[in-house]
Order: sequence, then structure tokens, then C-alpha cells
Amino acid sequence: MEIPKGDFVAVMGPSGSGKSTLLNLIGGIDRPDQGEIHFGYNRIDTMSEGALSRWRGSKVGFVFQFYNLMPMLTTAQNVELPLLLTDLNKRQRRERVDTILELVGLAERHAHLPAELSGGQMQRVGIARALAMDPVLLLCDEPTGDLDRKSADEILGMLQTLNSEMGKTIVMVTHDEAACGYAKRTLNLNKGRFVETQPTSKVA
Repeated sequence: MEIPKGDFVAVMGPSGSGKSTLLNLIGGIDRPDQGEIHFGYNRIDTMSEGALSRWRGSKVGFVFQFYNLMPMLTTAQNVELPLLLTDLNKRQRRERVDTILELVGLAERHAHLPAELSGGQMQRVGIARALAMDPVLLLCDEPTGDLDRKSADEILGMLQTLNSEMGKTIVMVTHDEAACGYAKRTLNLNKGRFVETQPTSKVA
């Protein structure tokens, strides 16, 4: 498969078809038994663990179905977590966090704990944390699977905006056919193989 820069791909398929494995391979979490994985001019499947970790930290943002937020940390602190591994000082980290929270519409929620947020708001925090290192690629594993339709559409609209206006390349695994309408194209997986590609129509 090939994913051009700036693409927004939805990946569908039955349970066990290999969707999450595909994301893990693209994101350098898993290594392939055979074949090659290239990202730009880098072949990531041959990188050392240290080099792969640095590459992943700077190039890839992950968004999960169940948010994976630290419950004892505020919204701002959760978003700041990836930045603690950088050379940014406290003021620089705070400025970046404030900018990202403004971007995802949570500027007024920076001091709230996850338990004080709705599901949609928690997913916005998850997206903000994924954006903290300004990655070029967002990997989203069922990002709306735990949300009601209205909240899901808000999150999907945000992802579409990140793709169309900020140029983020997005690969999204989903069981939701409605979610595919926000992507530029849909890939269908079955037992580890692509069975068809569908164009979609809701591109901004």
C-alpha cells in the first residue's frame, strides 16, 4: 500500500482482519515478518529501537478509542506529557499547550480532570496530546467508537480540518461507515489483505 502525504485514509474490516496490526506497523510499534515499511526517505523496519523511538516521537501522533488519559492529571498536563521529553522549557511547553487547546476548542477546560469532561471532550484532549509534537502523521484507532453520533461527528470534523487545513496525513481504523465519509478514501481489509478501495465524498 502507499499513502501519499496529506491523505486521509479510513480502514475498515471485520474483527481480526489486521486493522490494528496495520496501524502498529505504520507507527513503528510492531515490526513486519517480511516486506518493508518506508516513511519518506526512511525505512523504519530496519531502524534500531532507539532510532525508531525518536522517529515515532517526532513524526507520529496516536489517537485511541478509550482516550488513554492520565486520570490524575489535568487537561493541560495530559497534553504536556509528550513535551516533557523535549528540550522545551516550562514557558515554551505552556505556550504550545495553550495553542493546541485553543485549536481543539478546550481553552476553557485546561484545569479540568478527565472525570470532569464528556467523552467528546476527552477525545479532544487525546487529539491535542497527539498534536503536541506537531507530527506529520496521525494514526487513529477507532477514535469515535466510544462516542454518540453528535460527538463522533464533531471529532471527525476536527480530523478532517486537521487534514485539509493543516496538511496532517491521517490513517483511521473504524467500524463506522459514517466515519468513512470524512476520509478521502476507504480501504477494506480482510484477513490481512485489501479487498477493495472506495472513494468517499465528504472531503472538505
